[in-house]
Parts: sequence; structure tokens; C-alpha cells
Amino acid sequence: MTQITTVGIAGAGVMGSGIALCAAKAGYKTLLFDTGTAALERGLSYIRADLDKAVAKGKLTAAEKEQALLLIQPCTSAEQLQADLIIEAIVEQLPVKRVLFETLCAHNATTTILASNTSSIPITQIASAVSNPERFVGIHFFNPAQLMKLVEVIAGAHTSSDTVQTSAAFAASLGKTVVLAKDAPGFIVNRVARHYYVEALKILEEQVANFDQIDRLMEASGFKMGPFRLMDLIGVDTNYSVTESMFNLFNQDAKFRPSRIQKQKVDAGLHGRKSGKGFYPYE
Repeated sequence: MTQITTVGIAGAGVMGSGIALCAAKAGYKTLLFDTGTAALERGLSYIRADLDKAVAKGKLTAAEKEQALLLIQPCTSAEQLQADLIIEAIVEQLPVKRVLFETLCAHNATTTILASNTSSIPITQIASAVSNPERFVGIHFFNPAQLMKLVEVIAGAHTSSDTVQTSAAFAASLGKTVVLAKDAPGFIVNRVARHYYVEALKILEEQVANFDQIDRLMEASGFKMGPFRLMDLIGVDTNYSVTESMFNLFNQDAKFRPSRIQKQKVDAGLHGRKSGKGFYPYE
């Protein structure tokens, strides 16, 4: 298996920052990339706040916190993102991902493992932008990455067994539970979970109940978060993009139809926690 010592994360949003936090806590030198200093600073603030919380709860020592922070190196240029393993966690738009991976290929060794944290876009489609596609793989974390134990490792049509094994071993070294998945729409979890959001939105559209009532009902039934609180946490825009992708990948099967209500939120810039308001308001 390929030896991983340096990890690159493309995207300093909540997901990318969470993955970077996992890697640094596990002792990996971690490069965190985003296109702007403001986005990077938000990501680093998110990481610092999470580490402070862990120290306050006694789950981490102050020395371990400082060590993790020292291992994270911010960068604002994709050309600087040179590592043994690079995980992309940017917008769910295939053309944007392909452009990023073309840049990463040009500035990294042919042995660098390139991975996408995509929720729904087929790994084989993204890998078409990569030279030596046998080193391309899906490594799908769940939000928040530093808390959720599950990681899906997805092999595309050309992904080598060594790439899969190395990626699975890396995820396991972060303390994650690894599941190997086929390159199918939504992989495993998002295919199963999609209807948690889609059906909740249909109930809202049909005015059977409002979003707060639906959330409280689902939480009272044992779910940690109702679908609307969860969409706000993930990002209403990200969640919508995943639904739209799966709707098209399943030949516009009506059961995956994106919601008009959710689309209106996206168009209005009401993306959830990260924008200050989604279905709920946030400070």
C-alpha cells in the first residue's frame, strides 16, 4: 500500500474543515486549501472552536490541541496542494471538480492518490479528468466529519485495489468505520437517506405539517436531527445539489424529484447555518 504522511484537503467549508481536523488529530501533516483567505479563516476558526470544545470536555489535552493546529497548513492556491493523498470537498458540480483535479494532476506526482468526498456524483465521471485514473477514489465522510464514524470508500471503473486498500486504511487510521461501496448513484447512505429529505419536503409542500412539526416528530421518533435541521447543517444548497444529481442519475424518477421549496431557498441564498438562515434563523 502507498504510504500516507501528508494529506491535502480542497475546500475549507464545514465538511472540508472537519476532514482536515480528523487528519491533523490523527497526526498527519494537513494542507487545507480554499480560494480565498476569508473562507480559509472561517474553516480554521471552525477547527479551533471544535478543538477548544474537546479540551473543555476533557477529550483532548491543551498540548494535543496545539499539536493538531501546528499540523494544519492553510493555502490559497491549488498549486500549493501537494500531498500523498488529496481529498476534494468542494461544491457538488462536476465541471468544477474536474477543473480542480486537472490542476492537482499537473502539480502532483503520478503516485498521489486523488479522492472526492462527493455525495452523489459517480466517481468514474470525476476520474475522467485525471491522468492515471487507477489512483482516483471516492472517500465519502459524513457531516460533521469529526464526529460521524462512517466513511464510504468507493471504487470507480479504473480504481486500483491498492488505491482502495490505502484509502480504507487511511480512513481507519482516523478512527472511522469503513464501508466499501460500488460506484452507483448515491452510493449506499445517500441512496437510502435521500427520502428522509425528499419525503419531508413533499409533506411540507402539501401543507400536511410545517417544517418545525416534522422535525420535532422525527426527533421524537429517535432521530438525532429532523430533516430540516439536518439540511440547514449540511447546507440547503449542497443537499439540493445532491438530490438534483440523483434525480438525473435515476433518469428523473419521480421519487427523487427535487423540491420547489428547497430550490427557492437556494435561489434566495438561504443555505442554512453557513449563511445565517435556512429553514431556521442562526446568529
